[in-house]
Amino acid sequence: MSDENLTATDSAPRAKPRVAVLFGGRSSEHSVSCVTAAGVLGAINRDKYEVIPIGIAKSGQWVLAAGDTAQWSLSASALPEVQPSSETVTLAEIGGEHQLIVASPNAVPQELGTVDVVFPLLHGPFGEDGTIQGLLELSDTRYVGAGVLASAVGMDKHYMKVVFEAAGLHVGPYIAVTDRQWVKDAESVRKQVDRLGFPVFVKPARAGSSMGISKVDSLEELDAAIWEARRHDLKLVIEAGIVGREIECAVLEGRGTDSPRTSMPGEISVAAGSHEFYDFNAKYVEDDAAALSCPADLPEEAIARVRELAAAAFDAVGAEGLSRVDFFYTAEGELIINEINTMPGFTPKSMYPQMWAASGLDYADLIDELIYLALHRKTGLR
Repeated sequence: MSDENLTATDSAPRAKPRVAVLFGGRSSEHSVSCVTAAGVLGAINRDKYEVIPIGIAKSGQWVLAAGDTAQWSLSASALPEVQPSSETVTLAEIGGEHQLIVASPNAVPQELGTVDVVFPLLHGPFGEDGTIQGLLELSDTRYVGAGVLASAVGMDKHYMKVVFEAAGLHVGPYIAVTDRQWVKDAESVRKQVDRLGFPVFVKPARAGSSMGISKVDSLEELDAAIWEARRHDLKLVIEAGIVGREIECAVLEGRGTDSPRTSMPGEISVAAGSHEFYDFNAKYVEDDAAALSCPADLPEEAIARVRELAAAAFDAVGAEGLSRVDFFYTAEGELIINEINTMPGFTPKSMYPQMWAASGLDYADLIDELIYLALHRKTGLR
């Protein structure tokens, strides 16, 4: 979008925009968000942007955070966490500008200055699900990534599938299970799952990064898997197992009215014997548990089809900024869409940046492009 398309109230960004990097949050993916922030804080161009790291503690408090990326690293023995503070950060609109305010007990609130764009590196509920996006919309603040509706749809694996089916995308067999359905008639749920056939994957509907996900090979294992998933979300999605290769594609919003851009597809392979599927440890903790091949070893027509369907999924939910779209590719050459992630893991080793790097756009330039898109996007209804 060119600057002349911006309204008088949506003025062009200043020479060195101030970027608030927001991470942590209240979800079970708090630590993953911290690791994502470490990657971005370490790569963002400080000559081009003024960066303010803001952490959200598990209590929901916003605090000024350290910019030391080592503090937010993830290992099997240490999960990074934003700690509460006596000083609370808030975002407020004052005199037509978006101001960061620091408040502490028995002290006069201090203004930290204006914010041009927020980079919300939040995963899971209360961050990736449209809630933080709604707050930023209310304060008329530009931000990186999908808006309220796309974030909410992308977070809810049930409604995501409903939207994909309506858009003509091929979705695998599944059932959605609400809290009321399970509590009122668990036996009916068991019968529905039995009709899907085994194995099945039991998933919290609104959690990501494989949190609370179990592979179930028999009806006897089902109840334990459901109770594990319900620790993360009382609404569940239970999917029939699909035999196929796991193919991913990174999507980046086009500039102005341009169509979404897609990376070359990548393929996830999990180390034999260590993990039954692409779980949390394989994604984030164990360095050698999973590998990405990009471009994936697919026929040319399949590669083109993956990219076409990834862009279609991006448009179907109304995404903006970035998304990663995941597929199964069967032995018969069929592509079945699994999910869209509107704020995928964004560490340098994460699949989304790796696919773009393999497609010619490196990590630092990818961050720069996402901030550009946010700065040049209209606020409000669009």
